[in-house]
Amino acid sequence: MLRIAIVEDDLGDRRHLQEMIDRFSEACGECCIATVFGSGAEFLEGYQPNYDLVLMDVEMPGLDGLETARELRMLDRTVILIFITNMAQYAIRGYEVDALDYVLKPVSYYSFEMKMKKVRRILAERQGNSVVLSSKGELRRIPVRSILYVEVRDHSLYYYTGEGEFSATGSMKKLEQELEPQGFARCNNCYLVNLMHVRAVSQEQVVVGETELKISRPRRKAFMQALSAYYGGGGE
Repeated sequence: MLRIAIVEDDLGDRRHLQEMIDRFSEACGECCIATVFGSGAEFLEGYQPNYDLVLMDVEMPGLDGLETARELRMLDRTVILIFITNMAQYAIRGYEVDALDYVLKPVSYYSFEMKMKKVRRILAERQGNSVVLSSKGELRRIPVRSILYVEVRDHSLYYYTGEGEFSATGSMKKLEQELEPQGFARCNNCYLVNLMHVRAVSQEQVVVGETELKISRPRRKAFMQALSAYYGGGGE
């Protein structure tokens, strides 16, 4: 299912975009659910990161599309954003807010279809290959492969990656359930390890990247079995 937000002040353009979405949904066989907002302010009010794609008109009264997008990026860094505009020079500025692309009005189905196929490819690559962290009022997407290990401390999760350390609220148990099929295992109650980054194992410690982590006695058997299965199966 593809969840789409349409942010467009013109009623006729909103209806046209909805028609394009319905046509694409029927053609590709994927359910597309669109939610319509008549202004940037309406879209941002009580925003929740529930969308895969935002189709944003550039020229709107009050908050225009670029201003709305700047506010959006403070709340959600990962949602895909495509601008809808009459003038290409405005859309080019969209790259300032990490817009994927833009579509010129009047929107043709061929152009819309090409952009939507691009969106689907990106979402397919993301699915199962990254985790989304909610931290300090914003979202951050981290590739699973870059995670060395995750630590639970003081009711927070700390993600240690090749790009640095990130913290977020969350449940270690829930995260373990999510990442275990992707080659993660607990070496003790505090650490969830990405097995692809294990460099060495001793009786009581595992070396992950450059860090030594303790293997607890209750967790050792299951951890070693997971490690053996991962490498025995050529895990990726």
